Amino acid sequence: MNIRPLADRVLIKPAAAEEKTLGGIIIPDSAKEKPLKGEVVAVGNGTKDEEMVVKAGDTVLYGKYAGTEIELEGEKFLIMRQSDILAII
Repeated sequence: MNIRPLADRVLIKPAAAEEKTLGGIIIPDSAKEKPLKGEVVAVGNGTKDEEMVVKAGDTVLYGKYAGTEIELEGEKFLIMRQSDILAII
């Protein structure tokens, strides 16, 4: 994959949604909770006002509605501003 986010944006691969079953009942994809953590795949160069703190390979926590979902080479990713990231794990 050859993608490089611009400015203070970060490309994140979300962690897989946890599969919970209730007494053998399989929960459909539409009812699964969206994961709130993922691995940083690529980062931009930052801006003159904001230095990039996260780096590729970091595992991060982000807000429930943060970022924009995109699909690259059949995989789903999120692209968001560094300020949308809540913590580095």
